[in-house]
Amino acid sequence: MEQKIILEAQNLTKVYEDGLCALDHVSFAVKEGEIFCLLGDNGAGKTTTINLFLGFIDPTEGTAVINGIDATKDPMAAKQYVAYLSDVVMLYPNFTARQNLDFFARLGGRHNLARNDYYDVLRQVGLQEKAFEQKLKGFSKGMRQKVGLAIAIVKEAPAVILDEPTSGLDPKAANEFLEILHQLRAQGRAILISTHDIFRAKEIADTVAIMSEGKLLASKTREQLQHENLEKLYLDYIQGKVAA
Repeated sequence: MEQKIILEAQNLTKVYEDGLCALDHVSFAVKEGEIFCLLGDNGAGKTTTINLFLGFIDPTEGTAVINGIDATKDPMAAKQYVAYLSDVVMLYPNFTARQNLDFFARLGGRHNLARNDYYDVLRQVGLQEKAFEQKLKGFSKGMRQKVGLAIAIVKEAPAVILDEPTSGLDPKAANEFLEILHQLRAQGRAILISTHDIFRAKEIADTVAIMSEGKLLASKTREQLQHENLEKLYLDYIQGKVAA
């Protein structure tokens, strides 16, 4: 059975009023049960791509599609099918982990969850049980990321978008985070990740798309990368040694 496309960029282009082309006719698709990594340095166009999917900015040209819905024409409908986690998780520091989860679940339309349902999700993301009813103002970045991911999970959206999710995490926390992503992929979620971490991208991704200066230069599957040095390949593309 063919996997359904959940996220699709169709010739996405963003040119700002000052003439800066932040994104130049970028096209790709993310299927259910797939982890798709946008790999590139700062300014490559990764976050612009994500912002277009989330409706934070409008495209100059092209379309961002979430579960068959044009995210520009009908952003509220599209957002029902996507969960988002940024590199800096914006949560309420004076709420406990469980209270944050409850607040965002209700905001997303889930009103039938009990305390133990929240606890189950917090256990799933590996948060220590003693922290469930602690206020977030004392949490480390890794702990906040886990609560943020729990919010994404509890929404039960078919698409999950993550912007530099392991940035600033220690190796243990990063590995725990990536293991949770494997679990989400096994559930059939379509996961779009932006990262500048070549090694994490090769470790976690089913598909790696190399971006530079607003252009998508290459897209490689896990199978295609088995016998490739991704670091060398990446440098060859962005330095123009390989034609895009």
